Amino acid sequence: MEILTYTPEQEDFRRRLRIFCETEVVPYVDQWEADRIVPKSVWRKMGAAGFLCPSVDPVYGGLGGDFRYSVIVAEALARTAHTGLAAGLHSDVVVPYIDTYGSDALKRRYLPRCVSGECITAIGMTEPDAGSDLAGMRTTAVEEGDSVIVDGAKTFISNGINCDLLVIAARDPAVENKYEAMSLYVIEDGTPGFTRGRRLDKLGWHSQDTAELFFSNCRIPVGHRLGEKGMGFLMLMEKLQQERLTCAVGAVCGAEAILAWIVDYCRKNNRGGRPMAKSQAVQFELVEMAADVKVGRTFVDKLVADHIEKKNIVVETAMAKFWTTDMASRTADRALSILGDGGTTESCPIVRAWRDLRVMSIFAGTNEIMKGIAAKFMGL
Repeated sequence: MEILTYTPEQEDFRRRLRIFCETEVVPYVDQWEADRIVPKSVWRKMGAAGFLCPSVDPVYGGLGGDFRYSVIVAEALARTAHTGLAAGLHSDVVVPYIDTYGSDALKRRYLPRCVSGECITAIGMTEPDAGSDLAGMRTTAVEEGDSVIVDGAKTFISNGINCDLLVIAARDPAVENKYEAMSLYVIEDGTPGFTRGRRLDKLGWHSQDTAELFFSNCRIPVGHRLGEKGMGFLMLMEKLQQERLTCAVGAVCGAEAILAWIVDYCRKNNRGGRPMAKSQAVQFELVEMAADVKVGRTFVDKLVADHIEKKNIVVETAMAKFWTTDMASRTADRALSILGDGGTTESCPIVRAWRDLRVMSIFAGTNEIMKGIAAKFMGL
């Protein structure tokens, strides 16, 4: 029995999204990889077709759907062999902060534009000297009357060039307790004092516009704070369950795409005068890879079902994040080994997949951090 079942409406969503990706994404991926960015116009097309922020309430233009819609989007984008159109980051990581903690005024102002793709979002947590250690961040936010003055820097920010709206974590320097000092704010593109630095040249994710962001006497309205002052760390902890689950879903979808490609390749190509798929050594490799992928899919689907039921699965999603991302990288490694010389050129799609998957063990909290979280809850 399948763990996740889908409604007719969700199956129609899947069908329409597949067509959208075939016509509006796949033909342009190589150009986006070369350009190191995805055009904003594609985000607007995706939003206009109803594929962004499906969990947002219909009052703001969303579908009011559950996390299964996000799984459908992750699966479809994984088959496009690129990571630049980071819809999962926008819809399932950043926008939920606004949707959950934003004031009515902020929701009315931003959510419809996030759904339509007119407003691309990013989240500013990682800093030059603070990655997975969120409490070690140095960016400050000083509230003065009706304003907040933000100073500091963020780095490795996905959607950093394209973003129209940033959710940023910053601390109040007057509060000694580093966990109670943190608050979350939204900052619009064009706000004086908010500037972009380099678009980072990375090992993978070439079409993803990852950037440095800087804040110097950046003044925003106090109404742009999400939730209560000093509750930022708790908000991040609450939303990290979905962020890590989103990462795990993406890793499994990526591994499935690699497996499908390498199995098809081995069926169609010969080595030593016979199809590669008839070699026992290759068969064993493929079967072991398939078993890994199926285990990952089963684990993740169960967590998606639990997440939809609003269960506390913090430990399990931490485990899933490190296991699935390691498994996806391992799957790419094994696919390259099967290819041999054929896996050494840029024309091979597994080369891009290998690069793109490698960083997944680092972002959304390193896999070592995930193991530490699980160990703590196990009482170790």
